[in-house]
Amino acid sequence: MRLLVLGGTEFAGRAVVEAALGRGWDVTVFNRGRHAAPPGVRSLHGDRTAPDGLAALAADGTEWDVVVDTWSAAPRAVRDAARLLRDRAGRYVYVSSCSVYTWAPPAGYTEDAPVVEDASPDAEQTSYAEDKRGGELAALDAFGADRALLVRAGLILGPYENVGRLPWWLNRMARGGPVLAPGPRDLPLEYVDVRDLAEWTLDAAQGGLSGPYNLISPQGHATMGELLEACARVTGGGADLRWTEPEVILAAGIEPWTELPVWVPPGSDMHDALHAADVSRAVAAGLRCRPVADTVADTWAWLREIGGTAPQRPDRTRKGLDPEVEAKVLAGGAAGTTP
Repeated sequence: MRLLVLGGTEFAGRAVVEAALGRGWDVTVFNRGRHAAPPGVRSLHGDRTAPDGLAALAADGTEWDVVVDTWSAAPRAVRDAARLLRDRAGRYVYVSSCSVYTWAPPAGYTEDAPVVEDASPDAEQTSYAEDKRGGELAALDAFGADRALLVRAGLILGPYENVGRLPWWLNRMARGGPVLAPGPRDLPLEYVDVRDLAEWTLDAAQGGLSGPYNLISPQGHATMGELLEACARVTGGGADLRWTEPEVILAAGIEPWTELPVWVPPGSDMHDALHAADVSRAVAAGLRCRPVADTVADTWAWLREIGGTAPQRPDRTRKGLDPEVEAKVLAGGAAGTTP
């Protein structure tokens, strides 16, 4: 199989490249050249946001079986690439997001749930949800419903993460001491290991799948307790998890999802939207999710390899809780009450 990855050097794109190389595929990446591509790929360089930014791609005569695009800014970049490649590629895979659904989708929402309005493939950068939906529309416009695969990912974790969620928790556990652990401990999570996303995407593309798929683990594949306990165990930092009621956390003004990454309070619109999607379509199409302990251990091994500081995307907010805020809440005496 001949694969073109638009991007291919960071997080999801890199995982797709490494998975394809592991299968013996012929891989080309197209990007700005700011980060080194994995060994074994052919590289083309250009800036999709600049005039004539696709010139190197246009001048290259290669035809590909599959294109994978992870773009998350102005949809017109997806539009321009997809139009350029529609007669040179068999299938266009756009890594989208469950954020495309009209907020807030109810628990159990499927791929048929309403999506955001006013998105356009011709738009400049607006909001994340509209940009991702605009990217979907651009892929569909160029390749049609039968040749466009829309991977609607949810929370993505794993090695090479450049958003800061799992790396923050791992580094926090490594510091040790009392840790504010947001309860309840058995809160069900939905996420996908970036490598499982990559393998499923390549299988789906090779198998000729098209249309949208919610790509996250089944709800309860892991819980908040299993995730944080795995982090504490693998880092060996002597972390003492102090499970804390959601009401205490919210009363302290702590932001779910950002200051306490991954966590959102149970029973909220946020939890239903972020951790309660119906993923049966992807599971029926072959999605397999590795244990949370493997995701945590492999991410910690990668973090240690690079010195402990994970890369940070400039277009994403930094994650994590201020140590002084954590200490203040823990000193309040309400921590440790969640079973």
